[in-house]
Amino acid sequence: ANTYIATMLAISETGLVPVLVEPDEESFNLDPLLLEKALTPRTRAVLPVHLYGRSANMNPILSFAREHQLLVVEDAAQAHGAYYGKNRVGSLGDAAAFSFYPSKNLGALGDGGAVTTKDVSLAQVVRTLSNYGAQKKYVNIYKGVNSRLDEIQAAFLSVKLPYLERHNARRRSIAERYLNEIKNPLIRLPQMGVSEEHVWHSFVLRTDYREEFIKHLQNRSIETLVYYPSAPHQQEAYKTGLVYESLPITERLAATVISIPLNPILTDDEVTEIIQGVNDFVC
Repeated sequence: ANTYIATMLAISETGLVPVLVEPDEESFNLDPLLLEKALTPRTRAVLPVHLYGRSANMNPILSFAREHQLLVVEDAAQAHGAYYGKNRVGSLGDAAAFSFYPSKNLGALGDGGAVTTKDVSLAQVVRTLSNYGAQKKYVNIYKGVNSRLDEIQAAFLSVKLPYLERHNARRRSIAERYLNEIKNPLIRLPQMGVSEEHVWHSFVLRTDYREEFIKHLQNRSIETLVYYPSAPHQQEAYKTGLVYESLPITERLAATVISIPLNPILTDDEVTEIIQGVNDFVC
């Protein structure tokens, strides 16, 4: 339930119906303890999102899926390079989707993405679907789409990929400073968890005074962003087509989350300035 609407759109595009499950309020990710309640005879897969760069709690999710013979499809769009235990996200389920949108930890010059899987047959199907459903020119097996990553984007990503670990390490270093040095009773910090699990695509705070906080930081020329101000089930596009009961945690998060700058090119002085700005906030 707590994700960007693109997660739901991918499900709807296949003709399936998203069944929303509340997140754990501390990690922002899907709460595995609530999966049983959402299960029906028509359930076919579980789609955990590694939101903001932190891996979902995958062991109980994978165990639940095995018990009920369900597929696991990871949304790893924000989690390039993140680990769960000794394994990278994107290698844990039956398949995973990554985004190469420019703002991602591994971003292209424009839109792009990739699917990962250990299933050779599935990989071939995905390649075929991305090429108008054809393996051979003018011979179409499926009703596919044009979803091929162009050579310029691929080349750019190939240049950036060797820097991913270094950039993620810098993100972790900045996040550690934020966690240790931001001290403001009006601001709720995210959980660190195990450092290897998180690549800090976004550093998401929570406050009951979001608009005032945004204006305060704007006055100091510090940018903020809200991921996401409305949950998917609150959008006009999904007045129908979703299955869920009440979602108070998701709605509470949507009303209080706010991100402060975190990227590998921030200087130490800029990080200090951001920390001071957050600490000086009063309301």
